[in-house]
Amino acid sequence: MEAKKTPKADLTKKTSLFLAIGLVLSLGVTLMAFEWKKYDEGELMDLGMAPDDFEELTEIPPTEQPPPPPPKIQQPQIIEIPDEEEIEEEIEIDLDVEITEETEVEEIVFEEEPEEEEAEEIFMVVEEQASFPGGMSEWNKFLKKNLKYPRQATRMGIEGAVFLSFVVDKQGVISDINVIRGIGGGCDEEAIRVLKESPRWAPGKQRGRAVKSRMQLRIVFRLK
Repeated sequence: MEAKKTPKADLTKKTSLFLAIGLVLSLGVTLMAFEWKKYDEGELMDLGMAPDDFEELTEIPPTEQPPPPPPKIQQPQIIEIPDEEEIEEEIEIDLDVEITEETEVEEIVFEEEPEEEEAEEIFMVVEEQASFPGGMSEWNKFLKKNLKYPRQATRMGIEGAVFLSFVVDKQGVISDINVIRGIGGGCDEEAIRVLKESPRWAPGKQRGRAVKSRMQLRIVFRLK
């Protein structure tokens, strides 16, 4: 069985009243909030509009410094150097010396510079070749008489020809003897010895005059 509500205890009838009171309170709170914000902004604006008591600052333009001057270019100095520098020697002269008729004056002799010897040209080929006095027949006789067969070559059974190169000057003197091809066993040294001991040769000639020339010669060693 449901209990009946009394009209005084029925709160549904007062809902609209409570809603109206809530709206009023909400509106009042909203208005207060807007007024508070406006007040704060007003004070800030007042601070922004405060009178400016600062002195005016004079603007100083930037000082432009001129660029440093360019370095001086030094021109190269040309120093002349003489090819041949003459050195002057001071000659002391004693003027206090008494000169009489009996005083002998020494003659000053200037030494002449020695002449440079020109190297004689050695002809490899000449019109008239140098030769042993009397020709090749006399040369062969000279060899048979003076040539000695080396003992070492005899013991080893060495035989053959030794080829020599040498120079005959204008006077027929032999020099600069070289072995072109040897056979060893002491034969090379014996060939040089015999050639050195030979008499002067007839020099080679070029255009009718004696010249210094180079020759080649062979000396044969043959066992009997």
